Amino acid sequence: MYYEHFGLHAPPFKITPDIHLFYAGSKRGLVLEALIYAIKTGEGIVKVVGEVGSGKTMLCRMLETKLPPHIDVVYLANPHISPEMVLHAIAFEMRLAVSTDDNRLHVMHALHAALLEKHANHRQVVVFIEEAQAMPLDTLEEIRLLTNLETNRDKLLQMVLFGQPELDINLAKSHVRQLKERITHNFHLEPFTKQDIENYLYFRMQAVGYRGLPVFDKPAIKTLHLISQGLIRRVNILADKALLIAFMDNTHFVHKKHILHAAQDSHFTIPYTCHLPAKLLIFFLFALFMAIILSPQNQWLNTQLQHLLIENQTKTIHLPVTNPQPINNTFIQQRLAATQTWLQQVNSQHYTIQLLQINADKLEAVARFLYLPEVQALQQPLFIIKTTLGWILTYGEFTDEAQASAQLKTLPERLQRNKPFIRRMENLKPHE
Repeated sequence: MYYEHFGLHAPPFKITPDIHLFYAGSKRGLVLEALIYAIKTGEGIVKVVGEVGSGKTMLCRMLETKLPPHIDVVYLANPHISPEMVLHAIAFEMRLAVSTDDNRLHVMHALHAALLEKHANHRQVVVFIEEAQAMPLDTLEEIRLLTNLETNRDKLLQMVLFGQPELDINLAKSHVRQLKERITHNFHLEPFTKQDIENYLYFRMQAVGYRGLPVFDKPAIKTLHLISQGLIRRVNILADKALLIAFMDNTHFVHKKHILHAAQDSHFTIPYTCHLPAKLLIFFLFALFMAIILSPQNQWLNTQLQHLLIENQTKTIHLPVTNPQPINNTFIQQRLAATQTWLQQVNSQHYTIQLLQINADKLEAVARFLYLPEVQALQQPLFIIKTTLGWILTYGEFTDEAQASAQLKTLPERLQRNKPFIRRMENLKPHE
């Protein structure tokens, strides 16, 4: 709809990976070159880790197209393969004459023979595994055994794992130590910085025909960075919607208000600072500083600042005003203590529902969420978990995924806006 308005011949911010729009900045190009080198030199197992939406799938597609013709790629898109069937899946992708009735020994023999033949013909085979954090560890261990197949000089099979940070947690378990020790290269896809996002937006726009000054102004880019947390998928979603909103606003530039509207439409969490006008933010910081220096117990100032924040949020994003009463630190501390006790005792195979994630060291934001009437009406206990990125608020403990799923469906509409989802406790518990 907005393509002609901005002089574009294709969508610049598609969610599905398009290798023609691969952005080599933010070290993505360097990681790609390093992956190509590692595979060409015959390294056994390589690992690429990044948060959801950090560009792992795009990198995987680019890697497949950039590898030399003598390297064959076996692509396992479904991580939920049992250890008993993973060899069959690889053999099927290599078009070997095996059936599901063949036993493991027969399939292993067929794979070994095929890999030896490819090596004799100066060819390499590499297995790409996406969403590797979701693959059973026993399945990964079964594939690792294939990487033991080698000649006097070369590996017959290589493996590249693409996964979320939970993959590192899984690989830290003692019973897969051999698998972890076989990993020769580890790459981590960092979130985009504000400058990365600015360069990325302009690159994508130019790649599909835009010619002109940057469309996204500085405040828009700053807001986009705060809301997206530097994750490419979120950047794409917000940028695409913001362009459409700017088109409907009959302007050729994207401003902060367009990003905020796009974030609201996508139900993304919007940091409080995004709603504060510059003058109000300066006043808030100055008043906070003076309160600390002059009077830590100044209740009047605390009340005035809270009223300013609530009034401004209401005008800007039209969300229900939360309870303006002072935060009950005792209640928060009680929940934190209860959470620590719970994490030490909870079964790792149980489940919980993640209601909210605040990617900043701002416990107050979690506290304000707790004051929502819909949250206070919940029957199951709430837990506040500290992570390296900030705070996670979870709801209840369930013995199986079906029980958690049933409870998830009963959550009120207000809480459903944050896209709550089910998490296994082994991915949330602290690991030694």
